[in-house]
Amino acid sequence: MWIKTQRNRGKKCPVAKGLTRFLEATKGLDLVITEHPHSTHTAQEAADAVGAEVGAIVKSLLFTQSGQPLLVLASGANTVDVALVERQLGVTLEKADAASVKLHTGFSIGGVPPFGHPNPVATVMDQDLMDFDQVWAAAGRA
Repeated sequence: MWIKTQRNRGKKCPVAKGLTRFLEATKGLDLVITEHPHSTHTAQEAADAVGAEVGAIVKSLLFTQSGQPLLVLASGANTVDVALVERQLGVTLEKADAASVKLHTGFSIGGVPPFGHPNPVATVMDQDLMDFDQVWAAAGRA
């Protein structure tokens, strides 16, 4: 991917693709990245693809609070109770639109990993994910 900016007066500058950013952010971690030829758009499809329980799938959902991003990492078996998250954090949340997801994470909806974002994103995690020795999350789709 190439981007044109005012600063470089039309010269092309390389921009790290999603997987490259993810790999850079996670180097040193014991991760295994796999690609799947079949759809993994739903938690159940992802679980079927990797042979895991649906609860071991990490759903990454971006919300905003006063314009600031909040990433919620939820078990694939669960639905995020937004009102509960709001009460626990003492904030009002809005679901981020596609443009906001891309802006804050650098990734497209459906491929947002828990790490590798251009800037740090406040994150909360579903404690049910702690029930699994191994979990599966998106590794990025830019």
